[in-house]
Amino acid sequence: MQPSDFSMTDQASDATRKMLYDPTERRIRSFVTRAGRLSVAQARALEQLGPKFCLPYQKSVLDIDASFGRTAPAILEIGTGMGDATAHIAALMPEKNFIGVEVHTPGIGSLLKLISEKSLNNLRLIQHDGVEVVTHMLAPDSLAGVHVFFPDPWHKARHNKRRLIQNSFVALLVSRIAPGGYLHCATDWEDYAIQMLEVLSAEPQLNNTAEDYAARPDYRPLTKFENRGIKLGHGVWDLVFTRR
Repeated sequence: MQPSDFSMTDQASDATRKMLYDPTERRIRSFVTRAGRLSVAQARALEQLGPKFCLPYQKSVLDIDASFGRTAPAILEIGTGMGDATAHIAALMPEKNFIGVEVHTPGIGSLLKLISEKSLNNLRLIQHDGVEVVTHMLAPDSLAGVHVFFPDPWHKARHNKRRLIQNSFVALLVSRIAPGGYLHCATDWEDYAIQMLEVLSAEPQLNNTAEDYAARPDYRPLTKFENRGIKLGHGVWDLVFTRR
């Protein structure tokens, strides 16, 4: 995305949203593009910081080291939301490079703002369909880890097929993770947690680090929404698997 694609107050245009995935790749998608009103601060961050920290989608393998100007272990996060957890983890681990993928423009603007506030240099963003990013931009064995935190649960039975964590996509993800790397998923929907455990356990190249669900790793912060849910008695499930 170019800074000129965004205005300070207008919603993202239909033309902009259509660029978030390749319409020639016919498959069920795990997200729905929607308009999102940008705050002035988010729009300013997109304009001023986007050219440095946002990587354009391409149908060719990304040179990760060149994108960061250094060689370091790379962690992919699919679905960064408004970016609080992403920025928190990147700040905790300055020795690692983080690639955040998100389709919604306000989320990209919010995370760019956090990058500036925390003076982060180890984070790059791609505004595009995560499946296409993994398929085309990431080389086999190029990642040290992958984070998928609170993906859309698509809780209605007829929509379960839209869930991101499916056997075929996990197999693709695993092919991009180097041996010894990890895949960390988290959800607050028990039905989705059960499916995640079944899918990850069925992948022959993964080992579970726990008997079933893992304790929340210290690096993953509790979000305000998650904290509120815990106080109401809602569950949260983390799954951490390593690549053989």
